[in-house]
Amino acid sequence: MIESGYEVFDTYQQGGNHMSQQQSNTLQKKLKPRHLTMISIGGVIGAGLFVGSGSVINSTGPGAILSYALAGLLVVMVMRMLGEMAVVNPDSGSFSTYAHQALGPWASYTIGWLYWFYWAIVIAIEATAGGAIVHGWIPSVPVWLLSLILTVLLTITNVLSVKSFGEFEYWFAMIKVVAISLFMCIGAAILFNLIPAIPSPGLTNLLGQGGFLPNGASSVFVGIVVCVFSFFGAEIAAIAAGETPNPEKSVVIAIKSVIWRILLFYIGSVAILVMLLPWNAADLLKSPYVTMLDMLGIPAAAQIMNVVVLVSVLSCLNSALYTNSRMLYSLARKGNAPRSLLQVNKNGVPVRAVLASTFFSYLCAIFHFVSPDKIFLFLVNASGAIAILVYLVIAVSHVRLRRKLERENPQALTLKMWAFPYLTYLTIAAMVLILVSMLFMESMRSQLYLTMLITALVVASYFLFKRKSAALAHEAGETEVEHQNQNAS
Repeated sequence: MIESGYEVFDTYQQGGNHMSQQQSNTLQKKLKPRHLTMISIGGVIGAGLFVGSGSVINSTGPGAILSYALAGLLVVMVMRMLGEMAVVNPDSGSFSTYAHQALGPWASYTIGWLYWFYWAIVIAIEATAGGAIVHGWIPSVPVWLLSLILTVLLTITNVLSVKSFGEFEYWFAMIKVVAISLFMCIGAAILFNLIPAIPSPGLTNLLGQGGFLPNGASSVFVGIVVCVFSFFGAEIAAIAAGETPNPEKSVVIAIKSVIWRILLFYIGSVAILVMLLPWNAADLLKSPYVTMLDMLGIPAAAQIMNVVVLVSVLSCLNSALYTNSRMLYSLARKGNAPRSLLQVNKNGVPVRAVLASTFFSYLCAIFHFVSPDKIFLFLVNASGAIAILVYLVIAVSHVRLRRKLERENPQALTLKMWAFPYLTYLTIAAMVLILVSMLFMESMRSQLYLTMLITALVVASYFLFKRKSAALAHEAGETEVEHQNQNAS
């Protein structure tokens, strides 16, 4: 690997202490299998399901079931590939590490920094959303202060220990699972006439109101593009696997459970919603779950939903802080970020990486309040297509690493991608198609352009650091020669 300027500079300054520092700056394996399972569940069930599903149903019709099913299938394929690589080499850098092994250091550098940038923006968005919800209950406190308080509290949680992060995420995810399960049970009870006061609509909403595809088959594909982004976050389980005592076993459990989670919580709940509610109802844009609770005559339906969405926001904020810090830590390990970020506390938490990520997110949140329509909008749009790029890199890395592993160590393949290489190639083709289709979608065209711009800048910065590292190495070499000559004389 070609070292960056960060790595050469620190090596030159620290000398023989470099190796001992690497040995002491290690993460601790404090996450349990139950933590990892709930982390992966929390990554799938987000505010996008509780709120965003309404807009997908409203624009696609009952065919939204197909959109979520096909998008979920794509994510299942990617997670299976990631699981195969994670079992062989569990690492906190996850796909960034695999990109380095398969494609080279430039790919690891690029996708690692893009992923870090994505979650830094997400932290700002989720903190602002959480602050806005709490502001509705405490209007005397400004949104910016509430957003700051929520972020600081969860930053402290992440700094204390990885176990405290895991416990908080476990219970956040548990609340989301209970909430979505209750919603589904209530919806199913209405559909099967188990609640006499509310007549079942039967198949009227599914096949009536213009049919199953009222806006045509093309709307399903548009829905797929939107739905794919709802599933982003499932890969966090592979990143967290590096901090479990038995990563191979834990990651297999987490990855395999992705399938039933998507089937149950997304496809199952969306199927219930499209049968229960007319797809063109205006209330769907607010929240289909609030509309469903209103059907039962529950007066506090909106407030109940706000609590559930707040938990989802806090869960995402908690996971984003964790994921961001671990990716930054991994970048530092590879010499792609300052080595000072490798410092961990007594509980094995990379504190400086957590604080650095949080600080950048604070700046993004400030932009949200002082320049929402310019700077912050630019940052949000620039991160818009990063999820697809990450999935694409995972798939391409999988092809190359799988070929290599089959030649050198086939016994290590205990968790295999199905029908390799055909399904992997099909997944790659599907993601390329999604990226191309974004060019023809007015609402997403700017996101694709700005993401490509940010990606080009990150790639360019890698080669800039590469030149600097060569110059530093040359300068360090000349200094060492001069020092040796002085000692000889």
